[in-house]
Amino acid sequence: MGLVELIAQADERALAAGGLACLDRCLPLLGGDDEVLRPLWASLADGSDWAGDLARARAALGAGRPAGGEAALLVHRMLESAPAERAAGAVRPWADACSAASLRVHRLLDPAAGDEPAPGGSGRPDAADTAGLPPLVAAELRRQTTVLELLAGHGAQGLRRALEVSAEGRRVLRAVVSRRARGTAGAGL
Repeated sequence: MGLVELIAQADERALAAGGLACLDRCLPLLGGDDEVLRPLWASLADGSDWAGDLARARAALGAGRPAGGEAALLVHRMLESAPAERAAGAVRPWADACSAASLRVHRLLDPAAGDEPAPGGSGRPDAADTAGLPPLVAAELRRQTTVLELLAGHGAQGLRRALEVSAEGRRVLRAVVSRRARGTAGAGL
């Protein structure tokens, strides 16, 4: 099943986890601590209200302040637009927007992407077919699909594995961001 279909069929926990996972994987662009979103993951696991944890994450990550570059701005928007209420009607559009934004972030940072337009103009393929996609984008598409499949198949028990998938993606993006920063610093010499 493709990513768009998985989002359309997901329940509120899977939607919240999908959006949070996209944000979590893009965290290196905000310069945040890897643990800053952990309380939000915990609230998904125990079913508690996440509004307070979301407000603390926004404060810690400086949501609302101007960001450098389109990729960082997209990540700020993901954080700023996260709904305080975790009802399906509130998290579905957020999860959908986070999915598209995260794929766009990965396209912007993938040196293999070049200047080619995103598939379908939206930055998000409709199916899980990664043929012809730049490597970072293909990997992000697979991670998004995996997170939603884990939650669909295992419910709350899938959250631990979804968090592991997200942490793996965050490490990859952190390395890409670090490599780009070294390249930029080296060009200024």
